[in-house]
Amino acid sequence: MSTLETNKLMNEPDHKTHSDTEKDGVKKIHPFVELLQFAAIALLIVVPVRYFIAQPFIVSGASMENTFHTGEYLIIDQLTYVFNDPERGDVIVFHYPKDPSKFFIKRVIGLPGESIDIQGNVVTITKTDGTTEILTEPYIKTMAENTSLTETLGEREYFVMGDNRDASSDSRVWGVLPKDKIVGRALFRLFPFTKIETVPGKYTFINN
Repeated sequence: MSTLETNKLMNEPDHKTHSDTEKDGVKKIHPFVELLQFAAIALLIVVPVRYFIAQPFIVSGASMENTFHTGEYLIIDQLTYVFNDPERGDVIVFHYPKDPSKFFIKRVIGLPGESIDIQGNVVTITKTDGTTEILTEPYIKTMAENTSLTETLGEREYFVMGDNRDASSDSRVWGVLPKDKIVGRALFRLFPFTKIETVPGKYTFINN
């Protein structure tokens, strides 16, 4: 008897009401509400990334040729310099000190506490330990032999120059770059597709 009763229970039809089925299932969200929810989630993800982690920029001008050209699309990493200091050879984006609404892209040449001496197209660095180094810079496109300049950097100051130095407005013209003006370093080159690259343009000096 128990076997028959068990079989009966297993084969009984489902007598749930329509309201019970709705409670057990899922209810479709209205498309407009769904769109609002998706937009809110996207904003929660995109806004912090956009303002605190990475920003897109498009290169404009000739000051960094032949490393970067007009129209190239870059992603700038804003997080690295929160934990680490810029290094010599890094390509950085920063607020132009004379007009913070403008963004410049240059290469870090001099670090805090160092002295930079430029005679003609020769750049000599006197480091904080007193040693000197004449920089070998294979990334330079042009640099005319008409510069004579010496600059000593403060605790949070950097000396930056463009790779196409005859077409660059940089620390030789408007002075040192305070660290608080730095936005971040070039992390990705995404366009043109033939030049996709991670940390584009970075040059590591052996004695850095």
